[in-house]
Amino acid sequence: MKTFADIEAMVLAQPTVVKDYPFDTKTAVYKIGSTEGKMFALIAEDSSPVRISLKCDPQLAELLREKYESVLPGYHLNKRHWNTVICSGQLGDDELQDLVRHSYELVAHIVD
Repeated sequence: MKTFADIEAMVLAQPTVVKDYPFDTKTAVYKIGSTEGKMFALIAEDSSPVRISLKCDPQLAELLREKYESVLPGYHLNKRHWNTVICSGQLGDDELQDLVRHSYELVAHIVD
């Protein structure tokens, strides 16, 4: 099971990521470029196991939800385009890293 620090490191490894707290003091929001940029990840800092919400292609989002019980429709987000992943160890590190990258690339494409 990954820690908050491990998961946050995956998110912050993407280019030009800025961390913000626009909603409350316990939900870290990761945006591209600036605090005015588009968000691509949210982490509930007080959750155990850690929960991360990531943007996802709608078809892939459905497949992941069917395959993993730890992948849920995005909490307080557009359920079609966002998944919340409970980082309990069901998804491997590489899979989680791929989903972080996928989310970043989807949003970075919108920003361009």
